[in-house]
Amino acid sequence: MASSSSSQLRLMSDLKSIINEPPEGCSASPMSDDNLFVWSATIFGPDETPWEGGVFSLRLTFTDNYPEKPPRVRFTSDIFHPNVYHDGTLCMDIIQEAWSPCHNVATILTSIQSLLTDPNPSSPANPEAAQLFQHDSQAYNKRVRRCARKSTEFS
Repeated sequence: MASSSSSQLRLMSDLKSIINEPPEGCSASPMSDDNLFVWSATIFGPDETPWEGGVFSLRLTFTDNYPEKPPRVRFTSDIFHPNVYHDGTLCMDIIQEAWSPCHNVATILTSIQSLLTDPNPSSPANPEAAQLFQHDSQAYNKRVRRCARKSTEFS
C-alpha cells in the first residue's frame, strides 16, 4: 500500500505548487476532494496564435505508480491538432516514452500548451490535421480558430 500513499503525497505537492505558482495560461486541480487521482485541467490558447481565446479542458488520470508512471491525459474539449487523437488522447513523448518522474502536473500542462502551437507532424495522431498543418497552413489555422471559438461556447 506504500506506493499509493507516496503517489498521494506527490499529487498533493503538485497541487500545492500549482496553487502557489500557477503556470502561465494553465490551471488544474483534482475533480473531487475525495479523489486525488483524477484531475481536471484547463489550458488557455496562447496569445497571437490561432489558438488564442480558446479554453481547452483536459482530464488527467493518475495511478498508484505516479510519478514513476505518467498520468493518462485527454482533452475533454473538441480539438483539432496533429498530436491529438479523435477521442482527445494526446500523443506526446513526455507522457509516453520520454516520461520522467521529475515532470509534474505543471510541466505536463506547459508542455501541452507549447505542443498546441508547435505540433510534431511526423508522429501524427490525427493525420488530417498533420497534413493540413504541413501543406495548407491557412486551412489548418482556420480549423484551429474554429476549435478555439467553440471551446468557449458553453453548451
